[in-house]
Amino acid sequence: MDLTDTPQDIPGDDEEAPDFDAWESPDDVLKEGPTRERMLDVIMQLREPTKVSTIATRADCDTETARDYLQWFAEMGMVRELSGRPVRYERNNSYLKWRRIEQIRQRYSETEIVARLTETLDAATEYRERFEVDSPDDVSLVEESYEESIEDIWEAVSNWKTLEERAALLDAARREDTSGGHTETIDA
Repeated sequence: MDLTDTPQDIPGDDEEAPDFDAWESPDDVLKEGPTRERMLDVIMQLREPTKVSTIATRADCDTETARDYLQWFAEMGMVRELSGRPVRYERNNSYLKWRRIEQIRQRYSETEIVARLTETLDAATEYRERFEVDSPDDVSLVEESYEESIEDIWEAVSNWKTLEERAALLDAARREDTSGGHTETIDA
């Protein structure tokens, strides 16, 4: 097939366009599936302490069901319950970090983790040298915008922050020592 050919399943000019209103709405599609999965999606998106009723609304379930799942997720360590009136829940970022570290340790050997950490630290060092500061938080968008566009600087700083986060996770995975022995540190 030539790139200029029209595929046969595309309607021609004389055919009626599809009735998009007859399709399921994206909200309906997203709200289908098991309640537990919807609750998990909601708690992974929590950015601040949130009331049970708000979480229930977002997960499209009743408040009591949400409360039961939230207590279960709290027992697992995925969320923290903040007492008070009303009770609120927040995502437990420490749990998520621990899970990510465990995933890295299961997926990669110690040698692979060290190699990836070294590559990540080298890439972060390039940004340090490029901007002549020690941290992405120290980059001045105003000062740097004389040389490059704000968008390019913002993207570079964002990439640098991602590298810093990745390096922290890789280093934590590398330092985990199941034998109880000594671990060494890799300096940037």
